[in-house]
Amino acid sequence: MQFHLNGFKGSSDPLKLQFEGEQEPDFQSSLPEEVDVLIIGAGPAGQLLGAQLARFPNITTRIIESKSARLEQGQADGLQCRTLEIFEAFGFSERVLKEAYWVNETTFWSPTEDGKGLRRTGRIRDTEEGLSEFPHVILNQARLHDLWLDAMKWSPTRLEPSYSRTMQDMTIPKDGGPVEVIIDRLDEAHKGETERIKAKYVIGCDGARSGVRRALGLEMKGDFANQAWGVMDALVVTDFPDLRLKTAIHSASEGSILIIPREGGYLARFYIELDKLKQDERIASKKVTAEVLIDRAQRIFSPFKFEVRHIAYWSVYEVGQRLTDHFDDVPKAEREQRSPRVFIAGDACHTHSAKAGQGMNVSMNDTYNLGWKLAAVLHGLADPKLLHTYTEERQDIAQLLIDFDREIARLFAAKPKGTAGVDDKDAIDPAVFQDYFTRQGRFMAGVETRYKPGMLTSGDTSYQHLAKGYQIGMRFQSVQVLRLADAKPVHLGHVMDADGRWRIVLFGDRSDPTSPSSPIAKTCDFLFKHLLPQYTPPQADIDSVIDVRAVFQQARKDISISELPEILLPHKGKFGIQDYEKAFTDEESYGFGFGEIYNKREIDREEGALVVVRPDQYVSAVLPLGEAAHGVLEGFFDGFMKPQHRTKRTNGQH
Repeated sequence: MQFHLNGFKGSSDPLKLQFEGEQEPDFQSSLPEEVDVLIIGAGPAGQLLGAQLARFPNITTRIIESKSARLEQGQADGLQCRTLEIFEAFGFSERVLKEAYWVNETTFWSPTEDGKGLRRTGRIRDTEEGLSEFPHVILNQARLHDLWLDAMKWSPTRLEPSYSRTMQDMTIPKDGGPVEVIIDRLDEAHKGETERIKAKYVIGCDGARSGVRRALGLEMKGDFANQAWGVMDALVVTDFPDLRLKTAIHSASEGSILIIPREGGYLARFYIELDKLKQDERIASKKVTAEVLIDRAQRIFSPFKFEVRHIAYWSVYEVGQRLTDHFDDVPKAEREQRSPRVFIAGDACHTHSAKAGQGMNVSMNDTYNLGWKLAAVLHGLADPKLLHTYTEERQDIAQLLIDFDREIARLFAAKPKGTAGVDDKDAIDPAVFQDYFTRQGRFMAGVETRYKPGMLTSGDTSYQHLAKGYQIGMRFQSVQVLRLADAKPVHLGHVMDADGRWRIVLFGDRSDPTSPSSPIAKTCDFLFKHLLPQYTPPQADIDSVIDVRAVFQQARKDISISELPEILLPHKGKFGIQDYEKAFTDEESYGFGFGEIYNKREIDREEGALVVVRPDQYVSAVLPLGEAAHGVLEGFFDGFMKPQHRTKRTNGQH
């Protein structure tokens, strides 16, 4: 974490950034007549997007939410490894790790051979070795909302949701003007009143019954629900041994249960299979009560004791997998003519079951993909055509999610084979169920996302061999390195904050990096004098759009930091202070071991490598050091970024 660049800021919490304005805005009394971005819905997707845009004081953002205040009881709770990596980029992963339940193991229970009892049939590590520096954790959605609210509140804009408001209508002018939205006030003091707001961009994060989706005329297509499930957060007394482990139970004839231990050490969540629904039947007609859920759970757990002493939350829902065919207001046939101005994200465009804990995570990844793109366009750094990549990238990922969820829901609902009296043709072997869980571990951890070649992802894999561990289209996986200036061990991925900046990571070859003739020095010279000035606004710090970092093979003590290329020791801020945190080495630290990034990510030690990383931490390209990469880099960024006509090739010196 870096601060004090433009002067000493005192000793208060550096995460609580000082407000950059004359008077802090009032988000509850009224909305402004015009905004840059209007977010409809303050669930996890909307709040992540708000937290991203709140970091930019010159972007006017508002979030409207139909609820009257912050969420107090959340539905979702599972947070993938990849999601924790995103939280790190926003600065609050440590708070989640300290409070959450860590999912370390998953166990599987099936009927005994006579069908009268239960036996443990498997135990697996939940997340494979080396998949991420973060674990899979469980945390109440309402607590997560509070963390996002903090991230927004202590941003330079002090953003917070405007509560008790819902969208009544939306008009998208054909002439390309701002989107016009009519908003109903729901609070008692203003009930019946409406507000009108014009927005350059509108994002519907308003759930499965999305009003924004309806206004766009988009349809959710897919399987209708035919399976009912109950969910219950409860304090229970039981002699079942795996209550504090994530556990899947298949009973002989009473259905299935998934146990998700909750944070705090006592509470647990139970997903309880109920009866199949008939065609066009809705779960509401079943009149399910909490007592019905308890009774079904007791029958599934039998012969183990299962006494519910307190229920914190319960609900019932229907399983179905549905998806829209695009996530914005521009049909595929019109994409060459205009750029999108209205988007949908999360449950507004894809719905599925809760079995693998994907919904909240994929929804937040939707808006993490979109937020930096909106900021780049609004700042005038990128062409609005960049916004087409949101649907192009996230619709494919949502389709993979739907396909996966359909299969996992089928396996959960299937009766186990080999049980007395079970002859269901859809029954499955418990070993098959466990094997599927194991094989899909990377997908469930959120790290299998791969974006296809396109505007932001190079289709040229000619140099992939230089950094085999950074596959083009996949997320940049962090490894510990040693900071050159102060010998501090740092996870390289943790310097990639959610600040909208691109990263170019240089991995040095065996030559002396301080020699002007070395490949890395020549690359740095090109970046400093040619590439970065093209896309950096006048008077802005040279790293404000593209942040260059370097990792060296040589020992820290063998490199003179003052002889590093200028781009790795830039002068920044109004005082022209040097940034000493751009360069790292791949060596052992004092007391925290050795990251071995060259070995773990299979970096070519003879030639080194250049890795281009998007603002949302996905790898766009892998290139060689030296002149061979120069034209490729210019061609890549020219594909979507706008030249800034920076006249002075300086790095912030005064």
